[in-house]
Amino acid sequence: MEMPLFLRLRKRLSIKPRDVITLGDICQLYWDGKREETLRQLPVYHVKPEDGELIIIDIMQVISTLRTAYPDVPLEVQGASQIIVEVRSPRKTPKPLLVALVWLVLFIGSGMAIMNFHTDVSMLQVHQRLHLLLTGREDQHPLWLQIPYSVGIGLGMILFFNQIFRKRIHEEPSPLEVELFLYQQSLDQYYIQHENKENEKRK
Repeated sequence: MEMPLFLRLRKRLSIKPRDVITLGDICQLYWDGKREETLRQLPVYHVKPEDGELIIIDIMQVISTLRTAYPDVPLEVQGASQIIVEVRSPRKTPKPLLVALVWLVLFIGSGMAIMNFHTDVSMLQVHQRLHLLLTGREDQHPLWLQIPYSVGIGLGMILFFNQIFRKRIHEEPSPLEVELFLYQQSLDQYYIQHENKENEKRK
């Protein structure tokens, strides 16, 4: 009996416009070792301009393509039943003036947000009260509390985002990265559900 072809569909793939999606791009394959490389080059889908930015490829399309090349080979399919292919356009070079403008807007916006938060919670009065409790003297501007507090906010943001410019502090993902990952999972699930509904309507 011939050894079965094991294949596992990947979850997500990024390609360029007008690329040819091959079996090796979207699947992990394991067979007898001799014909695996030929199978990896087998075209599954040609990306067209009208496809847009997202393409959903179903495992049934993959099986159909395999059956044309190897009609009698036994298949062992594992993992997900659909893969999301993201068509990425070439990245444009950022304009320095636009980057500087966005940076300035974000800097002012984040500063205003922190200031408004401190006003809402009466942070100045809190620092004044702490100074009175610790020293027994009143001071309208307890800088020895306010300066370390301000530095601590900056250090806290660096630890929260787990990144200094392009360098990561440690391998553990930041809470923001985890939230973005969960958001991407929800988006992928929505795309797959939406595609399934569209296919049912066409039928």
